[in-house]
Amino acid sequence: MVVRPLPSRRSSVPRPLDPPAYDRRRAWLILVMVVVFMMINYADKSVLGLAAVPLMDELAIDKSTYGLISSSFYVLFSVSGLVVGLLSARWSTRTMLLVMAALWAVAQLPALVATVPALVAGRLLLGAAEGPAASMSMHTLYGWFPPGRRGMPSALQIGGAALGTAVAAPVLTWFIVNLGWRSAFIALALTSAAWCLVWYVVGKDGPHSGAADEAAPAHAAAPAHTPAPDASRSGERDGARSGVEASTPPLSRLLRSGTVVGSVLSAFGSHWALAISSAWLPVYLQTQLDLTASTASVALSAVSVLSLLLLLTVPALVDRRKRRGRAGRAADGLAQGAAVLVSGAALALLPLAEQRAAQLVLVAVAFAAHAVAIPLHYVTAAAVVPAARRGAVFGVVAATGTLPGMFVPYLTGHLVDGAASEATGYSIAFLLSAAVMAVCGAVAMLVIRPERDARALGGEG
Repeated sequence: MVVRPLPSRRSSVPRPLDPPAYDRRRAWLILVMVVVFMMINYADKSVLGLAAVPLMDELAIDKSTYGLISSSFYVLFSVSGLVVGLLSARWSTRTMLLVMAALWAVAQLPALVATVPALVAGRLLLGAAEGPAASMSMHTLYGWFPPGRRGMPSALQIGGAALGTAVAAPVLTWFIVNLGWRSAFIALALTSAAWCLVWYVVGKDGPHSGAADEAAPAHAAAPAHTPAPDASRSGERDGARSGVEASTPPLSRLLRSGTVVGSVLSAFGSHWALAISSAWLPVYLQTQLDLTASTASVALSAVSVLSLLLLLTVPALVDRRKRRGRAGRAADGLAQGAAVLVSGAALALLPLAEQRAAQLVLVAVAFAAHAVAIPLHYVTAAAVVPAARRGAVFGVVAATGTLPGMFVPYLTGHLVDGAASEATGYSIAFLLSAAVMAVCGAVAMLVIRPERDARALGGEG
């Protein structure tokens, strides 16, 4: 009797897939678009501060009211960032970025009415549309860049913010001085609309997105010769999908990890400084350091250039350490925590400085060094989170980390209005900010442990 071998079923058994290929050219094209996206994003944020002095004079409003207008930007900012982050697994990042930029253009138009309610309405809409911008554009980048290549793209994405401020400060100030402060808002509306047209043509989701990562194994498991799946195979795929979901830690557990908590705190401290910078630094330079609007715009550009230089060096060094197998606490937690601490220390010393040169140096350090924490807190959070949960975690981190913007501009204006003098009010606001940033930076340095948490949570490492 001849024993015939059973037919091979190898084709129906899922096999491990090779990582998606790294398309360098396409990835860097997307990176360029994201950098421009972030440049527009931060120009939108900074335009109100740049126009603050003539705006307050024309509308005859005090600093508390201006601070309220500035803080209104963040009322829906965190909420929209959280909601979009939680729903990001169902939506194309290409579409999300397109819709956001289109809303930015619309949100500039209420400024033309030039009343306090109209300005508040415009900032509310702008904040809602910009809330998910940083996290979802970072999520878009991570769909194109694999682990180990994300530090520099992350830095460039955040660098787009610094570059946006560096370019926007002199350009928008020229519009404000020569054509009136409303012209700056019109210019930004047109710029956002132009970006939308280009992104509609070149934008695309990447192979390393969470959706792609989940879909690939199911596709590979289907036999190539089978024209259509039968009920049993459909059930097998449903079971496999359920297994993937079951093996992924719940969102609550991911958010409780020390690395994610530390990342939120470093972001919180960094955005505290950013909230003061975007709303009050142009006003402070003009009213307290007696700089003209044009000179103040040059100083703001210098701060942004320093921030950009730090963003291009520190995260690159962190990436290099990781590629050499020396990743960990020193590469991640200490770097971002120290950045927030240094900014806080400079902010605490600023009220004590008397010479103009020393004041400008402290302003540069206080409002530039903290930026290093922003890309690194995304990198560390991504390292401990499975790709399928990355968008949701990024949304939560962004929503909680950016909370200072909701109250810091108003609080600063209230302190300045309520103090014996404007100089005293700014001193109180800066010292309070320095204390908060010191706590955030120190705790972040202690609790961020990417390698440990990645092993426990099944992150990419």
